[in-house]
Amino acid sequence: MGRLSYLAVLAGCLLGTLPLEVWLGTRVYRRPRRWLLAVAPTFVLFVGWDLYATSRQHWSYDPRQTTGVLLPGRLPVEEALFFLVVPTCAILAFEAVRAVRGWPAGDEPGSAAEPETGAEPVSGAEPGSGAEPEP
Repeated sequence: MGRLSYLAVLAGCLLGTLPLEVWLGTRVYRRPRRWLLAVAPTFVLFVGWDLYATSRQHWSYDPRQTTGVLLPGRLPVEEALFFLVVPTCAILAFEAVRAVRGWPAGDEPGSAAEPETGAEPVSGAEPGSGAEPEP
């Protein structure tokens, strides 16, 4: 298992959170644009950090624990996948809590944050003002 250890942990994370998508209907995988907007900044920041730190020998990766597939900058593919998988699992967990608790995200169609096309703003609230609609 040695060379597949890192990938096995990532697969376990995804498999462990898959029921949240299936049974609780978190819809993380069905909204790729929203997922990308949430994950891309973290991915770019941490891949850049890893590339910098490994180039300065601040840390390294155990080749016995990775597949040996390296991306530009000698970054193991597993490390890049880590920066996609772990935030995805965190989003799934957050969305599961929201689904169970019934908390709105504020970006649902017809919500104050995203009015439906042609919808009038809430009385006394300007679009984008952050004002909550009256119950």
